[in-house]
Amino acid sequence: MNVKGKILEISDTQQVSNSFKKREFVLEYAENPQYPEYLKFELIQDKCSVLDSYKANDEVDVYFNLKGRKWTDPKGEVKYFNSLQAWKIEGAGNAQSAPPPSTDNGMDQMEEPGWVSEGDDDLPF
Repeated sequence: MNVKGKILEISDTQQVSNSFKKREFVLEYAENPQYPEYLKFELIQDKCSVLDSYKANDEVDVYFNLKGRKWTDPKGEVKYFNSLQAWKIEGAGNAQSAPPPSTDNGMDQMEEPGWVSEGDDDLPF
C-alpha cells in the first residue's frame, strides 16, 4: 500500500528494548483538502534511518504494510491494535529511500515441467 502526503512531525528513534527500536512520524493526507487526515506511521529496526533525509513539510510517497495485533489484558479483555508500518519513503526528488522487500523467490528461473503443454488445454474455463 502507499499514500502521498506532507510530513507533519518526525519523532526521534526510540530504543524499545535491547533488540528493538522504532521511529514514528505523522503524515498529513489530504485526499479532500478541506478535511485532511493525520496518519501516524512507524518505522522499525534498520528502517528507522529512512527518515534521516526528510523534514517537516516535505511532500512524500509512503509505502507501508497494515499490521494488526490481538492482545488479552490481565482482566481477560481482548484488545485489538492496528499500526501502519512504513518500509519505504520517496520524496518529490526521489530522495533516499529504503529498497522494497525482496520478492525474488527464484520462480522466474524455473521452467515448466515436461508434462505441461499449452496445446492440451481441456479445462472448462
